[in-house]
Amino acid sequence: MRYAYGVTSALLLAGSALTLVTGLPAGAQVAQNDQSEMRTVVPRAGAPSSFADLTQQLQPAVVNISTRQRVKVQNNNPFAGTPFGDLFGGGQGGPQTREAQSLGSGFIISADGYVVTNNHVITADGQGEVESITVTTPDGTEYPAKLIGKDAASDLAVLKISAPKAFPFVKFGDSRQARVGDWVIAIGNPFGLGGTVTQGIVSAVYRNTGSGSAYDRYLQTDASINRGNSGGPMFDMAGNVIGINNAIFSPTGGSVGIGFAIPAEIAAPIVDKLRAGQAIERGYLGVRIQALSDDLAASLGLPKKRGEFIQAVEPNQAAAKAGIQPGDVVVKVDGKDVTPDQTLSFIVANSTPGKRIPVELLRNGQRLTVQAVVGKRPTEEELAQQSFDPDAAPDEDSFAENQPQQQGPGALQANLGIAAIPLNAQIARQLGVGEDTKGVVISAVSASSDAAAKGLQRGDIVLSANYIAVASVADFEKIVRTAKTEGREAVLLRIQRRGQPPIYTPVRIR
Repeated sequence: MRYAYGVTSALLLAGSALTLVTGLPAGAQVAQNDQSEMRTVVPRAGAPSSFADLTQQLQPAVVNISTRQRVKVQNNNPFAGTPFGDLFGGGQGGPQTREAQSLGSGFIISADGYVVTNNHVITADGQGEVESITVTTPDGTEYPAKLIGKDAASDLAVLKISAPKAFPFVKFGDSRQARVGDWVIAIGNPFGLGGTVTQGIVSAVYRNTGSGSAYDRYLQTDASINRGNSGGPMFDMAGNVIGINNAIFSPTGGSVGIGFAIPAEIAAPIVDKLRAGQAIERGYLGVRIQALSDDLAASLGLPKKRGEFIQAVEPNQAAAKAGIQPGDVVVKVDGKDVTPDQTLSFIVANSTPGKRIPVELLRNGQRLTVQAVVGKRPTEEELAQQSFDPDAAPDEDSFAENQPQQQGPGALQANLGIAAIPLNAQIARQLGVGEDTKGVVISAVSASSDAAAKGLQRGDIVLSANYIAVASVADFEKIVRTAKTEGREAVLLRIQRRGQPPIYTPVRIR
């Protein structure tokens, strides 16, 4: 913020008096992007000559967020329990812990220190636990942060920092007014480089990335977004926060000009509930769906890009109780058309549990309407366990390297061309192995990877890597990173497949 020094003593005294009365610095109670402030810094219509004034006004409210984590790792000391155990990092076997850190971005939304960021920024990897969260403001001051609330489905979190002064803050705008081609700027801390500003335009609105999540509806931008930008704000030219930078589309892990932000219209109501300590409840029908592809639409004699196909219906859930059947095509829910920009998952998730809604279907060429009472959506962890089908072989388009990626570690995708999930008792039963089996499950394999060439497939269990037991995805990623740092060209995996004995398979690092 620029300061005018040629002011009268009367004005200075007035400012001092205000400080004494309120206990806060003069002017600090006004949002950094308040319209009265923005009039002097917003660029003229058309291509702006500079983003400098806009950046200077908004940047004080954008912060760096770091976490200190304690991650469980397996102690593979071969001499554990012997007199020589202490020579190799401890005399006891079993899980040990290591320290880890993460970095991201966020922004202050109130003078009393509420901060918004992504959930994945402040959530530990694998079996880790977050020990502390630190918020660093642009002037370098560090504040311990308290987690107020987080929501995995929308990938949002609210933190609180405290100080005897008011914080500079910004407000949410109306992302519904965003248009393709509008200028935007992103401010954040990519790769830990604080206070970095990038500019671009809105490339698409309401972009559906095909992830199937309840909030698969983003603002797409070509403003450079990289690892560490997660949780940072996307501003329009009036200084409004119209999005929260969240994910990138990248085969390399770096920015290729396709970034995604959670629209403010979705984020703001969730942030308000988290800030107030309210539970986030979403609607649920209990169906497995598939987009209406050209071939599927042609086989059913239906228009393209309208409706979604029901592949399966969960017993005793809302859809089953309403009479929805596999093979139905849902074309409208609660009066809203089902389209690629407004998916069935999105409409239902944003419906209140317990609400009675009409669902318009096409069945055997006939149009009919059923009434469904919306259920409560399970947690993301419960959904992940329910949706894992070891016999389903996703094609290349569903692999994580071709999907928007949250800016997390990504060591498996980037280096081996595989994605993995934790192995729990339910998945172990599905895979036909004992519930006490330890390892991680391969959930997808890139067709272009050496892993695919070596025959690895969805449902394979990784028991160890380079002779080190793999107890979590975090363990697996650490081993891969270490191997790459040491200059190894491949990682030796011990793989368990249904009905077969474990085998060792070397997979080249790419």
